[in-house]
Amino acid sequence: MTTAAPGWLDAGEGLKAAGNATPRDVAAALACATPGLRELGVLLSPAAAGGIETLAARAQALTRRYFGRTMALYAPLYLSNYCSGGCAYCGFAADRRQPRRRLGEAEIRSELASLKALAFDDVLLLTGERCPEADTPYVVDAVRQAAACMSTVGVETFAMEPDEYAALASAGCTAVTLYQETYDPRRYAELHRWGPKRDYAFRLDAPDRALTAGLRFFGLGVLLGLSDPVEDLLRLYLHVERLRRAHWRSGVMVSFPRICGQRGDFTPAYPVDDRRLAQAIFAFRICLPDTPLVLSTRERAAFRDGLAGLGITRMSAGSRTTVGGYAEGPHETGGQFEVSDTRDVSAVCSMLRGKGLDPVFKNWDAAFQPATDASSAACSGNPADSPRQA
Repeated sequence: MTTAAPGWLDAGEGLKAAGNATPRDVAAALACATPGLRELGVLLSPAAAGGIETLAARAQALTRRYFGRTMALYAPLYLSNYCSGGCAYCGFAADRRQPRRRLGEAEIRSELASLKALAFDDVLLLTGERCPEADTPYVVDAVRQAAACMSTVGVETFAMEPDEYAALASAGCTAVTLYQETYDPRRYAELHRWGPKRDYAFRLDAPDRALTAGLRFFGLGVLLGLSDPVEDLLRLYLHVERLRRAHWRSGVMVSFPRICGQRGDFTPAYPVDDRRLAQAIFAFRICLPDTPLVLSTRERAAFRDGLAGLGITRMSAGSRTTVGGYAEGPHETGGQFEVSDTRDVSAVCSMLRGKGLDPVFKNWDAAFQPATDASSAACSGNPADSPRQA
């Protein structure tokens, strides 16, 4: 279904600034004490691209001011690759020919124990779109298991109703990640060929429903390459600001995924190269100085190394995008996308320390959150590294 974007997503001021920006405008944006949509447009412009080193220096200074020299590390755990959706760009789409699998309770416990042995205390549980094999009760049960041994449990699944988000919070979930993928309603309708995800408005309102239901954090992002990146990034910024105003007790995180190899061989209509992605990350850090910015193993190792501490404050490490994979090793199921940074956790930690950064596996303790119905059982595992716990 096609839905017009709501008025609060009007990025006209930012688009105009991006199209008309001069080097003088860039200097003014960098000097602005409270940058907003217009300044973000300027910092995303071709005029700013010519001085990207200056943007990087400003982004690094703000990152150190608000986050110190820390890098939060988390692990994605794919619970299921069953999917009812028809996303043209996704390796999990229902028309992709690949083995399908769902982890059972014992397998989830085994995967969590393997992650715990690697020192992780922050896990992101993922599934495909809503389907009988992996519905809300299944996700809630998985959250309950994870919350018994992990301090931070996030989910990246399908858009839910308020009572479903409340059930996640009660089970011990602390964060939800859900990308709008693209804020362009026309492109959204073209790319989401069938399934419940076709409802643009329902997905757009999911962060508000989740935070109202008691979740502590929400992760936003656009899948760069689907639509005009400047317009999508400006609308992403508007979405972040709207949530920060309405849910000031909660936190928002921003991710910067871009199209990479996957089953189906989807080709992005608006490819985003490394330099443009780095510019976007620097611009967001300058305009959202206290917001965690996330970069996954979609990106190659050298690029992630370069962005660590220059704006990015949260990374995945040692990721598997197949169902399971930590306890059993590589599995025959296909991944949602191809991992580019294939280093293990130890190698990522060594890289970070070599850059003067401190890998943080835990910066929040579940004891500080309201009581949940999570099981008292705990994962077993011996940390392979000694994480900082701040």
